[in-house]
This record gives sequence, structure tokens and C-alpha cells, in this order.
Amino acid sequence: MSRTSNRADGDIVRDFLSVADLLEEPQLAQLYAYLAREGEATVQNVMDDLELAQGTAYSYVNRLVDANVVEVTQDEQPRQYAAREIDLTVTTAAGDRKYKITPALIDAVGCRETNADIDTYIDRHGVAGLATALTYAIARERGEVTHRLMAEDLDISPLAAEMILQALRPVVHEHYDIEASGASLDELDIDDGDAVGDA
Repeated sequence: MSRTSNRADGDIVRDFLSVADLLEEPQLAQLYAYLAREGEATVQNVMDDLELAQGTAYSYVNRLVDANVVEVTQDEQPRQYAAREIDLTVTTAAGDRKYKITPALIDAVGCRETNADIDTYIDRHGVAGLATALTYAIARERGEVTHRLMAEDLDISPLAAEMILQALRPVVHEHYDIEASGASLDELDIDDGDAVGDA
């Protein structure tokens, strides 16, 4: 569902509204992320792997199919479902920031249910803030930025920056190829407070 210049405005609005549900409902985001990871799955797979009741699993899958973000790939029973690619760019209301809605961002939103740090960050900074944090998390895992630089750029505390970067780390490694930087823990810029050294 990539946005292209030859698409009608109505299609783009429909795509955005479909994706908006994923960003508002972590359970749907979690299901979409699962299908994106698995490639294809049946409702039974969804029930088993995500520990959903049968009625809930069918309801969620049908909502995502109706929203056109999941497609039926095998019509014979048991039906197979797969996530459609999402790549949509959104500009904030103030027009000062753009962010991309990607499977990684949707996966991060889905983690809201199980990760208190992501939940708190979304409450304070919204999905646009989470998208920005995800960009920093990717750069951090590539060794390009530190939590202190993120904190300074976004005017948040270094602790808040470190917490969201750590929370997003599994999502980054799930969706992006990150080469090991070779840095040891001793080389990381971590404030240990007033640690007393040997005299």
C-alpha cells in the first residue's frame, strides 16, 4: 500500500484511515506485525501464537482485511492471510514534522500492550513522537547517535531517551539489518551517577 503520485486522493485518504486504526489499537497493530513477520498465517496460527480467542482472532483478521492492510492469499480452507506492505508519509498538523508509517512503527505501537515504556512514551509524545524515537533508535543501533544527543535534540531527559531507545531495540533488530558496531559496554556513554573509583 505504498503511496504513489498517480493514486486518487480518495485512495490515499482511505489508506490513511485504514492505517490510523492500526496506530490507535495496539491489538490490531500487534496482529499486523505478526502477519508481516510470518509472511502468511491462518487464523488458527494467530490464535495459537498471539493467544487470542477464536472470535477475537476472526474479528481482528476480518477488520484488517476490510481495511485493506491484510489480504487473503489462499481462499481454500484453512485460509491464509498476509500483511500488505505499508509505506505512508504523514505530515503533522503544524506542518513541522513528517514521519513514515512503516511495519516497524506499527510493530512498535503493537508493543504498547506489553511494554510500559513504549506505552508511556506514546501517552506523552504521541505516535509522531514514537516515529521520531524509532528513527533515533535505528541510528543508535548503527552507532550514529547516543541517547544524550537524542535527549538534547528532542528536549527530553537523557533517562527518558535511554528508556525508549532500549524499549525500541527489539523492534529495530526485527525490521532492520544492523551490523554489530563492536562497541563494548565500557565504551557506551552511560552516566553511572556518582560512582566512587579506586583511591
